[in-house]
Amino acid sequence: MSIFLTESDKVLVQGMTGAEGRKHTRRMLSAGTKVVAGVNPRKAGTTVAFDVEPIGPGAQAVSPGTVEVPVYGTVEEAARATGAQVSVVFVPPAFAKDAVIEAVDAGMRLVVVITEGIPVADATYARAYAAGRGVQIIGPNCPGIISPGRSNVGITPPDITGPGPIGLVSKSGTLTYQLMHELRDLGFTTCIGIGGDPVVGTTHIDALAAFEADPDTRLVVMIGEIGGDAEERAAAYIAEHMTTPVVAYVAGFTAPEGKTMGHAGAIVSGSAGTAAAKKTALEAAGVRVGRTPTETAEIARDLYRRTSSVAAHGA
Repeated sequence: MSIFLTESDKVLVQGMTGAEGRKHTRRMLSAGTKVVAGVNPRKAGTTVAFDVEPIGPGAQAVSPGTVEVPVYGTVEEAARATGAQVSVVFVPPAFAKDAVIEAVDAGMRLVVVITEGIPVADATYARAYAAGRGVQIIGPNCPGIISPGRSNVGITPPDITGPGPIGLVSKSGTLTYQLMHELRDLGFTTCIGIGGDPVVGTTHIDALAAFEADPDTRLVVMIGEIGGDAEERAAAYIAEHMTTPVVAYVAGFTAPEGKTMGHAGAIVSGSAGTAAAKKTALEAAGVRVGRTPTETAEIARDLYRRTSSVAAHGA
């Protein structure tokens, strides 16, 4: 199984006609994602041609050639014409809030916001608007979500890994890719990049809860980073609710105090938000924490094999 996303989901792209939208729509199509529409009021009624070739384990059914994707004026028109219920947003930061609201109002059940640099006030409003209507938001400023062999919505390279028993939730896009590569021998049910901004639609806890409910996810890798208290809150959730084993990595052990490190949320003050403090909280919840991505992958691989061996012996 996968979480939040299935191979049957029809996907529309807000901002498909822009440079980034075009590039990543082509990759999503090449991975087997059912991209059925783009949205641009100024180009409604046109189509965009994509030269696709199979990429990754989900592309067995992809035939090399040209795919024509229609462009609609609004999300509502696109949804009504195609039956899409998932949207991915590639629009500029100034228009991202309105794009999310439009997608929510059009009945999308999942909206993946790739856009970076959205004002915090706009992100806060959009998240609250979606939550009030029961719509799942992933992002902003994130790589999106991929269920290898099933569907890929966002900018995650589709050929890093294949399907398998590991779930992955991460604040960092590049670390998402690295852990996918490090554990490609096992494979993944779903990998989610939740984004590193101060305000995100899907939290570590949301993803952990979904992985806990998924019978095919046998172990979860959680990637955090310095700043804020999301990892500490996740640790408390793990201690109380998780039976699925969790392994973690916290980026920023060498970050100097008071310095913003990449993401807007990655800033520490005193002992609050440090990698060491997060590591302590996670280990107190029974989570093994690696000090490097490679060490984290080694811990995850060892723990998965040991728990699988125990389960097989018990059976």
